[in-house]
Amino acid sequence: MRQCRSGAGRGVNELQRHASSERLPRDGSGSWTCGSFFPRTGAFMFPYFIMLIFCGIPLFFMELSFGQFASQGCLGVWKISPMFKGVGYGMMVVSTYIGIYYNVVISIAFYYFFSSMTSVLPWAYCNNPWNTPDCVGVLDSSNLTNGSQPEALPGNLSHLLNHTLKRTSPSEEYWRFYVLKLSDDIGNFGEVRLPLLGCLGVSWVVVFLCLIRGVKSSGKVVYFTATFPYVVLTILFVRGVTLEGAFTGIMYYLTPQWDKILQAKVWGDAASQIFYSLGCAWGGLITMASYNKFHNNCYRDSVIISITNCATSVYAGFVIFSILGFMAKHLGVDVSHVADHGPGLAFVAYPEALTLLPISPLWSLLFFFMLILLGLGTQFCLLETLVTAIVDEVGNEWILQKKTYVTLAVAVAGFLLGIPLTTQAGMYWLLLMDNYAASFSLVVISCIMCVSIMYIYGHRSYFQDIQMMLGFPPPLFFQICWRFVSPAIIFFILIFTVIQYRPITYNQYRYPGWAVAIGFLMALSSVICIPLYALFKLCCTDGDTFLQRLKNATKPRRDWGPALLEHRTGCYAPTIAPSPEDGFEVQPLHPDKAQIPMVGSNGSSRLQDSRI
Repeated sequence: MRQCRSGAGRGVNELQRHASSERLPRDGSGSWTCGSFFPRTGAFMFPYFIMLIFCGIPLFFMELSFGQFASQGCLGVWKISPMFKGVGYGMMVVSTYIGIYYNVVISIAFYYFFSSMTSVLPWAYCNNPWNTPDCVGVLDSSNLTNGSQPEALPGNLSHLLNHTLKRTSPSEEYWRFYVLKLSDDIGNFGEVRLPLLGCLGVSWVVVFLCLIRGVKSSGKVVYFTATFPYVVLTILFVRGVTLEGAFTGIMYYLTPQWDKILQAKVWGDAASQIFYSLGCAWGGLITMASYNKFHNNCYRDSVIISITNCATSVYAGFVIFSILGFMAKHLGVDVSHVADHGPGLAFVAYPEALTLLPISPLWSLLFFFMLILLGLGTQFCLLETLVTAIVDEVGNEWILQKKTYVTLAVAVAGFLLGIPLTTQAGMYWLLLMDNYAASFSLVVISCIMCVSIMYIYGHRSYFQDIQMMLGFPPPLFFQICWRFVSPAIIFFILIFTVIQYRPITYNQYRYPGWAVAIGFLMALSSVICIPLYALFKLCCTDGDTFLQRLKNATKPRRDWGPALLEHRTGCYAPTIAPSPEDGFEVQPLHPDKAQIPMVGSNGSSRLQDSRI
């Protein structure tokens, strides 16, 4: 599965880290893999680390500092240059798409978790009503190997299973014919899978209850969702490396494939993986950082989080490939034959490998519980991003007091929009959204954000803002990356990705042209927000000439700067008493604290608890 944790800090900082490092991520093929994000092969690791150093960490630091300095969500921060507010809307569109299909992935993990509560896993054998004559399980093959196969069978069982009969595993048939009841075409929706619909409802209820009090409640929940997956990973790792064949799987994972490093697609996938695993360009980092204290050391946080995220990715790869190596040894095939990608790894290959372990239901429960926690952590941040953006944009007193109802409305809307993904054609649509709606658009949005801050607002001004906030300017490495390296790398990767574009497929199914067109429209729907809003702002801005309107639309608003008046020093120090026209109001930070003037979106205020 595609997918967002750690470091110093408390409360919201933990949620911020969690959102940035535990998404159910992309693998080297561009599809989503299992619950831990890991490079698939050695060929992918080199581009992965390069993208992390020169793109991931610098952009991560930029978004954290951006949101923390202004104490605003992904829309409110664009008081820095109002014409580029469309970038914030693009982030909201991306978060909406991800939030819709991501909870469907979590609901499938819930389904498998509940199905694992049995003495024998339902995908262990081929004696179920949904199985076909071609089904041969790894446990069945063990029995055959022990001398129970008919005399007519060849001696080389693996050759028979993988070549002559084109073996289908019971886990694959359970996935396709029972869980999904997959239709033959993306346009053939069929029926709604009621078990998946019920699990989708459970997932949304859990997300809403954890966010019912905003970041205050989710910050407490994240302490568990951020740490327990590491416990499960460690348990699975200890079990995996003690299995026969584990070393073969790990060597497959670590062995470089240098011939693939020159392929632009590998670099593009590495960039997408970094963007996805760190949570760049979809607004969550800006939103979570907006709840930090003004002088919080977000530079330290960004380095710790990014390195921890990368280390977890590599660690998870050892966990996964040790067990896949054991499965390959058991079947007598190469690791590449069991190292599936896309949903095949999370819900087919790995569950099948779990059936080979003693007390397999226990390991299955642990594995899918880990996936659920990883997914929920990301979903918390996605929902909070949308809710915070809406509340900041409307900004009146009623919506500030009724934020819980906004959260409920967003959750209900997300549930309703996710219903089509629980139909028999839902997996086709989920992969379409995953590959187009939140793929190259993340790269475009991030590049434009970087350029607008560095070249429109001005790099010197932004470096001074960071120095005022942290007490020191950003290190020279980050200054160079923000101004030159990161935008250049992102631009060239985008170009090469377009040149080497291949239409989406799912196993042997090729998506029709109209479905691919819908995918491109979803991708463009987030990017198009940027020029459309820029044109709208230019038309609404005062000025006698186009250049005057352009200048007025790009210069910072008068209320740009730190949210609290006590932090508005230097060039942000007010020269006259604040007035409602300037966007200043007086709002209580806490019932027993004094009133402090705050800056809010569109002349409103943003409630912040100093304890957070």
